[in-house]
Amino acid sequence: MKTASRNDIARFLDQILELDQWCDDPSNNGLQFAGAADVAKAVFAVDASAELFCKAADLDADFIFVHHGISWGSGIRRIDGILADRVKLLASNGISLYAAHLPLDANPRFGHNARLADMIGLADRVTFGEYHGKMIGFRGVLPEPKSVSELARILDKALPSSGPFAFVGDPSQVVESVGVISGGGAWPDLFDADHVDCLVTGEATHEVFHPAKESGTAILTLGHYRSETPGVFAVMDLVKSKFGIDTVFVDIPTNM
Repeated sequence: MKTASRNDIARFLDQILELDQWCDDPSNNGLQFAGAADVAKAVFAVDASAELFCKAADLDADFIFVHHGISWGSGIRRIDGILADRVKLLASNGISLYAAHLPLDANPRFGHNARLADMIGLADRVTFGEYHGKMIGFRGVLPEPKSVSELARILDKALPSSGPFAFVGDPSQVVESVGVISGGGAWPDLFDADHVDCLVTGEATHEVFHPAKESGTAILTLGHYRSETPGVFAVMDLVKSKFGIDTVFVDIPTNM
């Protein structure tokens, strides 16, 4: 069975995802828990959770890569409650945990937003959507105008799992310029910035309804979880290609 060094995998991911460029990310990106030194199987998923850790243990995985990890802000101060249970699962099974948050949203080749833009054929791409001082999304133009509902059908076919598509505005509206920001990628100030006909995101809150309507911007929401699967798959393929170890995507949809 092919194995790779845990530290080599972590260093490779640090470099590919340019973690040193994201010091202001609320997530403490990188290796968050060090398990076994050698990795024969790696699991890839969106969210760190006890369910994921149990499934990884059942699969005899040595390494987990997630978009949403367990260490945020000033870091772990107390290991108790739910967090203690999660850490016990990692420790007792010798599983490492690696997390990449904003670096995985924004990466121009392997990130969620780049891959979502690829799925709809977005051309003339430029960065879009400032968050924590950096641009994390992309905007561009479609090869030909499409209705928002057509975009939804394209993405529904391309994305794994299933999820609750929703629309702000008229789904039949024909659009040409599109902005893409995964997750909770809609905020009021966004609609005063570079205009797009449609924003593709994960979820939208009440406060963006009127700014979007008044700017004439349709919003297509894919579900937070589902919008943040593409980059995970991209990184999984990279690790498989680079190190030759077994890799598995674990789908735990939240339907949110």
